[in-house]
Amino acid sequence: MFFLVWFAVGLAAAPDSAKQDWSNYVRIGAYGLKGGDAVEIVRRAKESGVFGIEVDNDIPGRYESFVDPTAKLKAIHDVAEEAHKAGNYAFVYIAGTECITAHGDQVPHTLAKDHPDWLQRKITGEPAIFGGGTAFWIRKGDEDVWVSPYAPEWRKQYMERVRQIAGTGIDGIYIDIPYWMTHFEGWEDTWASFDDYTVAAFKKQTGLDAKHDVKIGDFSDPAFRQWVTFRIQTFTDFLDEISHKAKAVNPKIKIIPEIYPGIEEEAVRVGADVYSLYAVTDAIAHEYEFGSGDHMASGRKPVDWFNYQVGMHTFRAFAQGPNGQDKPTWILNYSWDGDKVVDKREAMMNLAMSQIMDGANFWDAPGHSMAGSNDLATRKKIFSWIQAHEKTFYLPRSPIDPIGVYFSPETRNFYAKDFIASYRGILILLMQKHLEFQIVTPRTLEEFQGKTLVLPDVRLLNDSEKAALQAFAAHGRVVISGADATGLASSPNVVRLPDSPGKAYGAMMDKDFERASPDAEQSLFDSLQGSNAVQIKAGTLVATSIARTSDGHINCYFANFTGLRGGANPVQTPQEGVEVSLKGKSAGKGFFLPFMGEVQTVKGVKQGDGVTFTLPAISKGAVFWYED
Repeated sequence: MFFLVWFAVGLAAAPDSAKQDWSNYVRIGAYGLKGGDAVEIVRRAKESGVFGIEVDNDIPGRYESFVDPTAKLKAIHDVAEEAHKAGNYAFVYIAGTECITAHGDQVPHTLAKDHPDWLQRKITGEPAIFGGGTAFWIRKGDEDVWVSPYAPEWRKQYMERVRQIAGTGIDGIYIDIPYWMTHFEGWEDTWASFDDYTVAAFKKQTGLDAKHDVKIGDFSDPAFRQWVTFRIQTFTDFLDEISHKAKAVNPKIKIIPEIYPGIEEEAVRVGADVYSLYAVTDAIAHEYEFGSGDHMASGRKPVDWFNYQVGMHTFRAFAQGPNGQDKPTWILNYSWDGDKVVDKREAMMNLAMSQIMDGANFWDAPGHSMAGSNDLATRKKIFSWIQAHEKTFYLPRSPIDPIGVYFSPETRNFYAKDFIASYRGILILLMQKHLEFQIVTPRTLEEFQGKTLVLPDVRLLNDSEKAALQAFAAHGRVVISGADATGLASSPNVVRLPDSPGKAYGAMMDKDFERASPDAEQSLFDSLQGSNAVQIKAGTLVATSIARTSDGHINCYFANFTGLRGGANPVQTPQEGVEVSLKGKSAGKGFFLPFMGEVQTVKGVKQGDGVTFTLPAISKGAVFWYED
């Protein structure tokens, strides 16, 4: 197998790393915080290489401490103090709109009993009240409720608790499940909430009655589209308010929501859109899942790994904004949950490798639990290795000569199925052809410097986006795959592919990924200009990304999924004969870092007007970089 990469000279430097801090370099482990255990938590974290300690003592998500947080506030203060003594950082878990009352069936005061008007509701009026067994974290006899973010008394008290937590000296507040209740059985299609407070807020903003003027679930209905937008904006504003309240007390505190929906339709349904949330928070912890089936690393097939690559690269793009903004992306996925065939250590390493190659931070967790590890010895090895090479993975990355792929949040909101199928297909085609790519968003569109921008079934564009595309088409190529909302006139720089190669390839992948050939969509590749600095020949089960890091290195990241079989084989087939060729270079040094291995020097051979490096075998993954 051969891998050819050509890099042009005179390329832009990467963003400045001076704005980075501890949150860019976390290696996360989680611990329950009861009070009196701060020293032990920090000691255990240090022993297994954790940097960035998550502690769970949920103040607003437990009704007892929502009313009286005194004891938990002291525990948070103590663990923050101990973490700082050890040169570490800590962040504390709190719930978003969920609140549990222990033994709710036995005690006189619960949130629902005391404040029934605070609850989210179906359009029928049914309140969001649940009990033991509804979800694995709800114990028998407990009352579990979901609160409307528009309930004024609750919101005022919630923000006061945020302010108090920020005053403890903790380094971050980690907000889980800031959602509309649409993810428990029987609530999936409700498009809640229709409580009086939420309905009144929507009426004030739009003049519409959500209960009578909206065709719930009908994306062709303009009123329902307003309802969808309103629901997403609600939680963006909610997280923004949390950030402002906390930073008024502690300007350095980090606000980190935990969100399971990613780029897919689920984001629209629960109202937590990570594209929007990156703009108002400091980092996002993605408990990323989509669709159905087994999401464990131990159960993933190669097509699953590639789909997750698309998601994580997209999150990294969402984290970027104008003027070099680049916020951290944390990933809370799960590696293994008792699979008797798959070695849990291999599953842990595969998961870590797949994330760090994309520039995301790895959170080690067992089963479906945030706290603990499937194997502490393996965690320690992984974290120690990441720490030794953290600059290689977490220095800011900038594109060299990429093919742009446009992510349209508004199109995803209203045409999720078609857009995601096309978008995901285009990106996997580029990955399998090993072309350098850059995901472009409305926040980065005007700064995009590539020669080609692909629009995958983008159906909705605002005036600002259209103007930016018009300006880009004056000097670069716009490839419109599928639907066309650009309004661009016919031009040699505007290529229309109405058959939507991304969607077609997605269908091919779903049928038989390992036999699917990117060459079947040659019309797409024929339409591309640029990326001449990067020419690749490689097998289709190695995902690659290429970037210049802020230390000036040209980096190639390799994630090898060849040979993996979900539930059967977690050990990759090593890839040999990989070559990296740099055009316009005749001197310099090449280096190779295999995942969990040591840095090796690689000698280059001059070929034509460039230099070629033949790499050692790649097992799980690797990084190659070039220094002038």
